[in-house]
Amino acid sequence: MSDLRSTATDTPAAGKASSDAPTEATAGADEPTATRRRTLLPSSTLLRHLLLLALGAVATVVILESTDPFTNSQLATLSYYAIAAGGLTVLTGMNGQISLGHGALMAVGAYTTALFLSAEEPLPLPLILLAAILVATAVGALVGVAAARLHGPYLAGATLALAVGLPGLAIYFHDWLGGEQGLRVRAPRAPEAFDSFISAVSGNSASNTKWLAYLGAICLLITYFLLANLVRSRIGRTWRAVRDQEVAAELAGINLGAWRVLAFTVSAAAAGLAGGVLALVVRLAAPSGFTLVLSLSLLTAIVIGGLGSLLGALLGSALLVFLPPFVTDLGSGWGLDNTEAAQLAPFVYGVVLIVAMIFAPAGFVGSIRMRWLTRQATRSAARSSRG
Repeated sequence: MSDLRSTATDTPAAGKASSDAPTEATAGADEPTATRRRTLLPSSTLLRHLLLLALGAVATVVILESTDPFTNSQLATLSYYAIAAGGLTVLTGMNGQISLGHGALMAVGAYTTALFLSAEEPLPLPLILLAAILVATAVGALVGVAAARLHGPYLAGATLALAVGLPGLAIYFHDWLGGEQGLRVRAPRAPEAFDSFISAVSGNSASNTKWLAYLGAICLLITYFLLANLVRSRIGRTWRAVRDQEVAAELAGINLGAWRVLAFTVSAAAAGLAGGVLALVVRLAAPSGFTLVLSLSLLTAIVIGGLGSLLGALLGSALLVFLPPFVTDLGSGWGLDNTEAAQLAPFVYGVVLIVAMIFAPAGFVGSIRMRWLTRQATRSAARSSRG
């Protein structure tokens, strides 16, 4: 945004206008308005993100307390899709690495969670989810080191092999990982403090489905808060430099391989947490849940929503979760049988993807942002020319 503004204002007309008294008076009159607009949100990035985190928490409580149990379960599903898509946004949108293996990294987190919960006296749930993150991060770091020098289709092919091969380890180590049947997950019950909170807020009953929905929402909010601060920091700027201008970044002393490995590691950590939440929500960790379709769905979600945008990742994940049942119900209302209505859902999703690529090639959020930036640059140029 700042680049476009500086480009629009650093014109000869703008430099000439800055020396005229009437223009200075006009700029002085406009300054309070701009200042008032800036004061609507804190100037600090951390404070802005804390404010958004608080608003997201309030919105979560309102939505979950005003919806039925089925919608609560859908929102719990949305949480692990959005967490994984947010991590993939960092890798693909910010650093330019295409990954088709995030479903496998989610499987690592899910199986780690299932194994820890299968103990006679399992650890506290936060520690189990932390263990899932650490194990997935270790696997992601190994894959990132191996793929650091790969680009484009070569990297996609390497991660594709990961997506196809890693879930098959559960079949090979069937005595330990359950084989094709997978591992049943014993989701812990909600604590008493949660029951008291729900009773105080809405007076509704605190079911296990609602508890899992809240748990997924908490993980989602924390993940997006951390990722948002990360991409706005020096680390995020370096990732974008590596993505946009590899040669210039290398000449500036940036170690391309190390920064790509770091992006892959951060993305794998998010995928591990998403896998842990998936295991809790679905209550099963099985190879059939982590096929190539899952990895492709995550990539499709960030492309539709907008590469490089966490909001776009959330929007694309919402389409993944809510569009298929909506289309299926619509097909049933049109008189189609259950099989035909179920087959209609992927067709409509494909149509949405094609339409997005034609009319919004930067994704929904990316296209809206580009139009807004273009409009701002046009207005700045118009003000400069009038001066």
